[in-house]
Amino acid sequence: MKIVVIGGTGLIGSKLVTVLRDRGHEAVPASPNSGVNTLTGEGVAEVVEGADVVVDVSNSPSFEDQAVLDFFRTSTGNLLAAEEKAGVGHHVALSVVGTRGLTESGYFRAKIAQEELIASSPVPYSIVHATQFFEFLKSITDGATQDGVVHLAPVRFQPIAAADVAVAVADVATGAPVRGVVEVAGPQEFRLDELVRTTLASLDDPREVVADPDARYFGAPLSESSLVPGDGAVVGATRLADWRQQQAAAAR
Repeated sequence: MKIVVIGGTGLIGSKLVTVLRDRGHEAVPASPNSGVNTLTGEGVAEVVEGADVVVDVSNSPSFEDQAVLDFFRTSTGNLLAAEEKAGVGHHVALSVVGTRGLTESGYFRAKIAQEELIASSPVPYSIVHATQFFEFLKSITDGATQDGVVHLAPVRFQPIAAADVAVAVADVATGAPVRGVVEVAGPQEFRLDELVRTTLASLDDPREVVADPDARYFGAPLSESSLVPGDGAVVGATRLADWRQQQAAAAR
C-alpha cells in the first residue's frame, strides 16, 4: 500500500516509516521540510494523491491554547478535505489516552477538536490513543518542577516506548478502519510520582518529588485513572528497564 505519514520525520513518524517499509509498503514521509505543510495546505493534495492510507502523527509547534487549537483544526481540516477529494480509504491519527477527561488543558481540548473533525468526515478513520512515551518522562518532570521541587499527582501511569507506538500505529494503518479508537500502552503500570522519584535517584538528580494530588498535568487536574487505558488496550512489548538499556547503548 501507499501510506503517507504526516509528521513523518518526527519521533513517531520516522519510526513508523521504517516499520512500514520493512513490511513492504510504500511509506511516504511528509513534513514542511519535504514541501508538505498541512497548516497552509501547500503540497497536501499532491502527496495524498494515490494514497491508500494517510497517517497523521504531526504535532503543533506551539502549545499555547489558541495556537494549538488553530493548528489541529486547520491542519486536520486541510488533510481530510484533500483525502476526500483523492479518494483515500483510511485516515489514521495519533492521539492521547485520557484526552476527553482532560478538558481543562488547552492542548487536550485541541486534540478533542481534531478527533471530532475526523469522526465527522466521510473519510473512514481510526484513532490511536497512546499513553505517554518513555521519551517524554524528562519533559514531564521538568514541566512539574517549581523551585527545584517536582510536584506530581500520585496517579496510575502506564508509559510506552515510542517504538512500540510506531508498531501499533502501523498495525492499525494496515488494517481496516475501525471508525473509533484503539488504545495502546506500555506493559507496566507505575505511580507517576514514584516513577519520577526513582528515575531522578538513578540519575543522581537532587530534585525532591512531592506527591501532590492537586498537581496539574499540562494544565489539567488528574483522576486516579486519567493516564491509563481501559480494558482491551494493545500492550507494547518494551519494559522500562529494557528501554533504558537501549538508550544507554545508543548513547555510547
